[in-house]
Amino acid sequence: MALHRGGTGPDSQQHRRLALNPFYGAADPVGGMEAVPPRHRLPDGPMAPATAYQLVHDELMLDGNSRLNLATFVTTWMEPQAGVLMGECRDKNMIDKDEYPRTAELERRCVAMLADLWNAPDPTAAVGCSTTGSSEACMLAGMALKRRWAMKNGDRYPGRARPNLVMGVNVQVCWEKFCNFWEVEARQVPMDGDRFHLDPQAAAALCDENTIGVVAVLGSTFDGSYEPVAEICAALDDLQERTGLDVPVHVDGASGAMVAPFLDEDLVWDFRLPRVASVNTSGHKYGLVYPGVGWALWRSSAELPEELVFRVNYLGGDMPAFALNFSRPGAQVAAQYYTFLRLGRDGYRAVQQASRDVARGLAERIEATGDFRLLSRGDQLPVFAFTTAPEVRNFDVFDVSRRLRERGWLVPAYTFPENRQDLAVLRIVCRNGFSADLAQLLVESLEHVLPGLRAQRQPTTRDPAAATSFHH
Repeated sequence: MALHRGGTGPDSQQHRRLALNPFYGAADPVGGMEAVPPRHRLPDGPMAPATAYQLVHDELMLDGNSRLNLATFVTTWMEPQAGVLMGECRDKNMIDKDEYPRTAELERRCVAMLADLWNAPDPTAAVGCSTTGSSEACMLAGMALKRRWAMKNGDRYPGRARPNLVMGVNVQVCWEKFCNFWEVEARQVPMDGDRFHLDPQAAAALCDENTIGVVAVLGSTFDGSYEPVAEICAALDDLQERTGLDVPVHVDGASGAMVAPFLDEDLVWDFRLPRVASVNTSGHKYGLVYPGVGWALWRSSAELPEELVFRVNYLGGDMPAFALNFSRPGAQVAAQYYTFLRLGRDGYRAVQQASRDVARGLAERIEATGDFRLLSRGDQLPVFAFTTAPEVRNFDVFDVSRRLRERGWLVPAYTFPENRQDLAVLRIVCRNGFSADLAQLLVESLEHVLPGLRAQRQPTTRDPAAATSFHH
């Protein structure tokens, strides 16, 4: 019986019959031609694994090339040995710490290594856990901030007191989700002129007795710049001296917490600042692991309310578990530990320095075309943003993004948020695997499309709804 009837569209019987290459048949190239599966319901029966693989593989060929995706911060290349290790661990459930004690031990070691890397006063006393990424890690950090605030204000909450969280308007969208999901008022400091991230004095001015904390971003997704964490802490120190308000800081180091310790060792942003209560990072960004793994760490158990911690007994010991997700593979944690062992501090320094050097060189070459103005230069995160030069009137950043996409490059164009919505930019993320040779090919592609863009009479008409921010 035919699986589809009538018509000549993509779900018609004739089209579906032709959708299966005769060579995909495991034995008889003319047999099984009517066994092509439907698209929107389960097939009636099974098919050979090679056939199923080829059907899915062919459709995925239409995805963009991840190595040419300059929008994402996520790791797109690892060594083959890491891939083998991840394959060996994909069936291990991270939440079953008593059944997979060695995987749990690798997680514990990674937490200890990060605590040491981020200068916790006593790395052995720092607490933390792996997550599916920085978004979950931020949720956990926000929950801890809110619960600590609620415990201190039990006479007013729940009740008339409404907690708030202070941050820059440039934060990753996960912080807006946290405030929405956990009923916290988001107090966002807008951009101002050429200041594209959180201002210390403006942050302190928004704090009051209901503030659960301030979020400082070490590496803004908008332009790759670090927020001044030490200055933010100093402004909050001054606020405490004047008012008695003691407001903790969480550092969202999704990207920068795996860059600054190696390339900016003199920059004080981490647990060396007493006001920093917690830090998160993405292992799958500049931690150099495939998605998805993140990390959330607290200075000590005092910053993580005990009532939020679930404890699992393994190997006769105590393993704290604090995560929103339960079942997930242990592969990424094993890959993170592999990468820590494989590279060490010197290896990470070499990889991140290479990415920064590529970013700075590429930024200079784009600026040298004369058509663009740099907003950042890739000298903090290996990320930079740029816009069209003031005198350019016949094309805009969205035209550039579209034309580069035609040549295989994914370079995001987006408008900045509140107070700088007049500013539209392009952003390039340089990651491990984006080499100087690939950067040269990108420059050649840009030089190829520029004559056509310069010849335009005006920017191409576009849907204003498309000019939205990227939140990678």
